[in-house]
Amino acid sequence: MLNKKSIKDINVKGKRVLVRCDFNVPLQDGKITDENRIVAALPIIKKLIADGGKVILCSHLGKPKAPDAKFSLAPVAERLSKHLGQEVKFFDCDCVVCDDCVTKANELKEGEVALLQNTRFRSEEGKNEDKFSKELASIADIYVNDAFGSAHRAHCSTVGVTKFVPETAVGFLMEKELKYLGNAVENPVRPFVAILGGAKVSDKIPVINNLLSKVDKLIIGGGMAYTFFAAQGYGVGTSLLEADKIEFAKEMIKKAKEKGVELLLPIDTVVSKEFAREAEYKTVSSDSIPDDWMGLDIGEKTRELFTNALKDAKTVIWNGPMGVFEFPNFAKGTLALAVALSELNATTIIGGGDSAAAVNQLGYGDKMSHISTGGGASLEFLEGKELPGVVAVQDK
Repeated sequence: MLNKKSIKDINVKGKRVLVRCDFNVPLQDGKITDENRIVAALPIIKKLIADGGKVILCSHLGKPKAPDAKFSLAPVAERLSKHLGQEVKFFDCDCVVCDDCVTKANELKEGEVALLQNTRFRSEEGKNEDKFSKELASIADIYVNDAFGSAHRAHCSTVGVTKFVPETAVGFLMEKELKYLGNAVENPVRPFVAILGGAKVSDKIPVINNLLSKVDKLIIGGGMAYTFFAAQGYGVGTSLLEADKIEFAKEMIKKAKEKGVELLLPIDTVVSKEFAREAEYKTVSSDSIPDDWMGLDIGEKTRELFTNALKDAKTVIWNGPMGVFEFPNFAKGTLALAVALSELNATTIIGGGDSAAAVNQLGYGDKMSHISTGGGASLEFLEGKELPGVVAVQDK
């Protein structure tokens, strides 16, 4: 892992500890529909309570441009209170840190927990401006970043605040993310296999490029596969295609050969005339997609090919589903890979976002070594980029 100061290295007793969490949870009519990110933050909060810290939590939620009740963190405070079995005081203030919040933060007793309002209620947050960073720092003796999902953004609550707090550290969740992703990319047990799916090649260009220098096998499925089909001269019907990325796909096929990396693409494809849950479908060879049909999943032969390719793997990173997993008829490819990974004697890492949702939805989440909480952050990590929110934390 990167040599960053951990919360385990700091005595928090009697100190105000500002923890940047990732409570960017989905809400429907003011109700939380998926609490995975809240549950993921509990270990660090419980540790700080047990060690006598005065715990102040902060996070963003959604993309409000200004204070907006729809994006209030009040439901998170309520859910956290239930999980912790104690009140989480909610500082419901549109400016996030006002004089009253500072007073309340200073009055917290050891083991008490408070939650600030949505950091994005302040327009300065995304600009990483000193004024708001200093205000956040004014209620903290120690700052802990446990929000891997936001570590790729240089915001006041992830980067700016670290300049004005005496001690900074990473939390348990951040440590776990860095350990799993860092070891996989820099020091994998081999054979090392990466599986990339999802809709677009353009989202994954730097990832493909970086991983081709590191992996033994690269499996490509999902919507991005059709651009690779086109690169080989196949017709793709009305499938998702990024015509401006065909040359890149050709280069990657060539690079894989040069590097001795086994690049696996779907050999058969489940196609339909429409993008709909109950659409009629059939399976065709990947080089014979009919003109007015679109690919929505990998076919049975491909499922077998990919599953066999994984059998000897010792490290697997998977980012992006194999098809439209939200529709049961087109979830079979993603399910087959989830099953295959669950049976491996290997380190299996799911790279957040849709792949995490798919694995959890299909019931295989608890069979994976690690499910990343940050889609965008894990992608940037796999690209080989430094994450500003990690770099900003003090070294050991």
